[in-house]
Amino acid sequence: MSDKHFLLDMEESTLLHEIEQGEWHERPLNSRELEQLREHARYTKSLHEKKQTTIRFSTSDLAVIKARSKELGIGYQNLIQALVHHYAIGKIKLEL
Repeated sequence: MSDKHFLLDMEESTLLHEIEQGEWHERPLNSRELEQLREHARYTKSLHEKKQTTIRFSTSDLAVIKARSKELGIGYQNLIQALVHHYAIGKIKLEL
C-alpha cells in the first residue's frame, strides 16, 4: 500500500467514512445529474485536446531547438510542446 496521503474535502471525507462504515448505498442518478456529469466530462476532455497554432522563431533559435531535439531523439515540435507544458504547470520558471 502507498504511503501517500490525500487531502479530502468535506464531501469526500463524509463519503469515505460512509463507505468504510458500510453505511453508503448507491442510488441512480437523475437525468439532470447525469447531464451535468456529461458536461463536466466533455469539458475535461476538451482541456486535453490539441490546438494548432502559429508561432515565429528566429532562425538561429529554431536551429538550436532542432539540434537539441535531435540529440534527445524527439521531434522539435514535441520538444517545444514539452517546454511550453512544463512552463504552464510551473515545472520550469522563466527569468527575463
